[in-house]
Amino acid sequence: MKAEKTTGALFIAGAIGVLVPYIVLSITFEYPMVLRQETGDILTKFHAGGASLIWTWWAFAVLGLPLLVAYERIGQKLENAVPFVRWATTFGKIGLIAQMIGLLRWVFVVPVLAQMYVQAPDDATRAAAKVVFQAFHQFGGVLLGEHVGQLFTITWTVLLSLAFDRLRMFPKWVIWLGYGSSAIYLMAQAELFATVIPGFPVWELAGLIGSTLWLVWLVVVGIRVLRGN
Repeated sequence: MKAEKTTGALFIAGAIGVLVPYIVLSITFEYPMVLRQETGDILTKFHAGGASLIWTWWAFAVLGLPLLVAYERIGQKLENAVPFVRWATTFGKIGLIAQMIGLLRWVFVVPVLAQMYVQAPDDATRAAAKVVFQAFHQFGGVLLGEHVGQLFTITWTVLLSLAFDRLRMFPKWVIWLGYGSSAIYLMAQAELFATVIPGFPVWELAGLIGSTLWLVWLVVVGIRVLRGN
């Protein structure tokens, strides 16, 4: 019973650890809408944010780490009854780590580029900073953090929801919240393809709605595990 309470607490702590810095970034840095702005404006706003903005990005990247332990613990509990949960746990861990690495570019790469851009002695240096930012954003953000990270996280969510359903651990609404948040979150992948395929159809709110519902699902799962289902 104590172990289950710990697992539930880790789910809740991880979800809140992601949500709080996300809200702070949306207020102080206009995230994620800022990413649709011109590269020079992004770098200028980031530089203006100073050390506090860098630390907020660091918190956003690492405060979700309790979920790694939560994934492992819930996986160990279910894998004997539902063997595919072993694969789900692996997918979940990969997804979290990929997203963390992608987010940490804002801590260790973007500050250097922002300073280079703002303090550049000429247009050539500013242009170089913008090109490097775009390349790192496309690789670390779009490919690694959002495509690989989110896709593996969605896979973990769907498989866990399926396992919960098979074992009748939770009410149906909890199961369908997992499926529904995953489906909407998956639609956000269209925005990634739109960065390389002009005109690709996009629902701009899919990422915000899907990720928010996913965090709510994590908290619900955490509460029910904490209370013994």
